[in-house]
Amino acid sequence: MMPLTMAKPGEENTIRKIGGKEEIRRFLENLGFVVGGKVTVVSDMNGNVIVNVKNTRVAIGKDMANRIMV
Repeated sequence: MMPLTMAKPGEENTIRKIGGKEEIRRFLENLGFVVGGKVTVVSDMNGNVIVNVKNTRVAIGKDMANRIMV
């Protein structure tokens, strides 16, 4: 397992765990980040990432991306 910030762009990964407080997990779940779901990093700029999740592009900050384990 590794944080989403370490995933290579263009590589599809499976979300294995989402860390953090309940409200943070719920926020990420509302964006489409659910355990078992597929996520692909589109681009990575200084740890901030743009990802494809559930056929939608989402930009998340480095701190949020570090809570998503793939």
